[in-house]
Amino acid sequence: MASKQQPRADTRPTIASVRPAAAIAGGELHIRGSHFAAHGRPAVKLGPQQAHLVVAGDSYIIARVPESAVVGEVKVASGAIDSEFFEAHIGIQIADSLHPVSNPAVDAEGNTYSTFSGSRGQKSPVSIYKIDSNYNSKPFVTDLMNPTGLAFDREGILYASSRYDGIVYQITPTGNVSAYVEGMGVATGIAFDPDENLYVGDRSGTIFKISRSRQIYVFATLEPSIAAYHLAFGPEGYLYVSGPTTSSFDSIYRVSTAGEVEVFYRGIGRPQGLAFDDQGRLYVAGSLGGRRGLIRYDQSGQPEHFLSGPGIVGLAFSRSRAVVVATQNALFRVDVGIAGRPLP
Repeated sequence: MASKQQPRADTRPTIASVRPAAAIAGGELHIRGSHFAAHGRPAVKLGPQQAHLVVAGDSYIIARVPESAVVGEVKVASGAIDSEFFEAHIGIQIADSLHPVSNPAVDAEGNTYSTFSGSRGQKSPVSIYKIDSNYNSKPFVTDLMNPTGLAFDREGILYASSRYDGIVYQITPTGNVSAYVEGMGVATGIAFDPDENLYVGDRSGTIFKISRSRQIYVFATLEPSIAAYHLAFGPEGYLYVSGPTTSSFDSIYRVSTAGEVEVFYRGIGRPQGLAFDDQGRLYVAGSLGGRRGLIRYDQSGQPEHFLSGPGIVGLAFSRSRAVVVATQNALFRVDVGIAGRPLP
């Protein structure tokens, strides 16, 4: 009786690249290589979890990250033959039952803060949650309508905008809330500059600047947004602004210290929360070429798809070189080994 012929070693599935290098549940990994279908229909596993294949070819696969995946060891199997592992960064869910509409915020102790924003005028039992480093989620603020933007100052005081009443609130580490500045229109994104002036985005078309003595100035005017302005300061001291419109071909703006507005990048779909890493690279929650996730821009302004995932509205870097990703109802931690830009 003839023995079963063994597969040739040079037809073993081989992974050449996985892009993007990071993803959360529901995100899509684009896998390139060779011999994926040499011994039968290919399959993709992330650790022990099998992924759904959107596209399956001999040299190119699109695999969707399953809800249960927490391990980033990607391998392709063809018949009984497996490829070597290829490392990707897969997010783990650290909180759910939330409703963030912008970036979360991370304090000096590594606690993460996120909102339950709700629809306009909706009063929810908890406005802001605090998630500790062990992923325990606790109510932090309970009486603030439609919290939207979050930001810390140098003293560790949290600020939160309300798109309901146009007030930016100041919140102590014990959760005590007081009004910091009023009359900010439909107040959305907020950010501090190096001199600790606070900037507030009124999505109807104005960026306000508030000095530490609480004097209010109109800093810049932009095209109105259907959702929110999201703000972050870059390493050169310019304010970067995203604000989704009805177009799928939106812009990221940057505003000089004199309030002059210019287009930093045009061609991103529905841009939302943004943040910088310690190398001066910009990350934006949005869509590039129809692929949703986090888009990273290098210092020359060239974009790449950095992290894949659906429904992402914001991000924040943690002190442990991870990125916390906010979707429309949950938070994920992805250990990407990248530090965020320190507070100005």
